[in-house]
Amino acid sequence: MDDKSTANMAVLAGEIMLRSGAETYRVEDTIKHILDTAGTAETESLVMLTGIIVTIDRPGEGAVTVMRRVHDRGSNMHRIVEVNEISRQYCAGELTAEETWDRLKKIKGKLYTVPMYNLATILVSAGFAPLFGGGVREILASGAVGAVLAVLMTIGKRVRISGFILNIICSAGIAVAAVLLRLWYPFLNMDTVIISGIMPLVPGVAITNAIRDTLRGDYISGGARALEAFVTAAAVAIGAGAGIALTGSFWQGGGL
Repeated sequence: MDDKSTANMAVLAGEIMLRSGAETYRVEDTIKHILDTAGTAETESLVMLTGIIVTIDRPGEGAVTVMRRVHDRGSNMHRIVEVNEISRQYCAGELTAEETWDRLKKIKGKLYTVPMYNLATILVSAGFAPLFGGGVREILASGAVGAVLAVLMTIGKRVRISGFILNIICSAGIAVAAVLLRLWYPFLNMDTVIISGIMPLVPGVAITNAIRDTLRGDYISGGARALEAFVTAAAVAIGAGAGIALTGSFWQGGGL
């Protein structure tokens, strides 16, 4: 495999990991191991939250540099583990370059179907209800609110709404749905339902990775992750507040 192909494969592995929520230092380490298989005198990788740059410098032949812009990011631990395993097998000589490339391309595709993802969203929302002191009725209501969240997320992704606006819309929809359920069943703990419903939107992994990157000295990526987590949390808070405000007439009318 030539240097450009090796660099492209390393960037592909790094892109999958970065889009799946891996820490910056972990992505750089995986890329560096793949680049070192080229047997060159010097290889470098620079990973930031929004992009990857790798260079293979072979003395007397010039340098090969590949850059990749990374737009969408989420959390998928399974993909991170799988890329790490593939890179270890490739570096150990257990996989050929062609086999490694094919397996990485398969990982880059969708791992779960939309119905499965939506079902998981509903179950996560319902599963958080007992952790916040909810009973059977709160669990069922949280599952219903989770279904609203799943529908809004699916529509938002298909029409390509920006993440900030989509989080506001989803959290507002959750709040409105919870208020309407409370009107239908007055004994429902609305606070528990709202909190359980927005938990799939909370950027917990992003906050954790921001701290880990910062402690490792990757201040650019750490600061960017922290800002991204803050913006996401702000969008969720704004949406939930707006949803409750939209139903303020019910409060004034004594319906709650």
